[in-house]
Amino acid sequence: MNGSNMRIADPEATLVAREIDILDALLPLSGARILELGCGRAEMTRLVAAQAKSILALEVDKVQLAKNLEITDLSNVEFGHGGAEQIPVPSAAFDIVLMFKSLHHVPTAMMDRVFPEIRRALKPGGLAYISEPVYDGEFNEILRLFHDEGEVREAAFSAIRQATQSGQFELQQQKFFLSPVHFDDFAQFEERILQASHTDHRLSPALYAEVRSGFERHMTAAGADFYMPVRVDLLRRCD
Repeated sequence: MNGSNMRIADPEATLVAREIDILDALLPLSGARILELGCGRAEMTRLVAAQAKSILALEVDKVQLAKNLEITDLSNVEFGHGGAEQIPVPSAAFDIVLMFKSLHHVPTAMMDRVFPEIRRALKPGGLAYISEPVYDGEFNEILRLFHDEGEVREAAFSAIRQATQSGQFELQQQKFFLSPVHFDDFAQFEERILQASHTDHRLSPALYAEVRSGFERHMTAAGADFYMPVRVDLLRRCD
């Protein structure tokens, strides 16, 4: 498929799933040499490492990278600094490239560099698994109060579609699902989202109060639960 029928969203998606289960269903992880771009807190890295032969997990946020470099129990994972627009790896070195909700963080002016770089890093016939949050849902309604990602998510989707239409990649599959997101309380939301080191969120007192009010409308005795719509684009390197 050349991507001409790609969709940025599926409002009728109802599948509730963990991302690792989607990943397991779509990719041959066992024994694979994997490059992860934008690994963040390395939560998915840890899950994938249980099956992969090796993982090079890159992160541009130097604060988070320093924390990742302190991890000592993942012997088949190497952490490093690097972005998707200029990947510091040899050509044709990996079976699979993973991006978990990180493509839209690439500066828009550099977005056209990403897929040539991913293609270069992949072996012939290698796979690129790109998951992106869909701009919809109750969780997004809270986030966009202080960090509206509508335009950058559209730019990320356009870059994926261009990569398929240009012949760099073949679209293997699109998968839409709802990813459960849980917070014990607003303090945990503040720590994980508002205080994330990769983005400098500076909220006025009024905006902070609005965000907190929006979040706490979802609080129950068990915490706050959301279902974030996610799109996966699975691409294969064309040769």
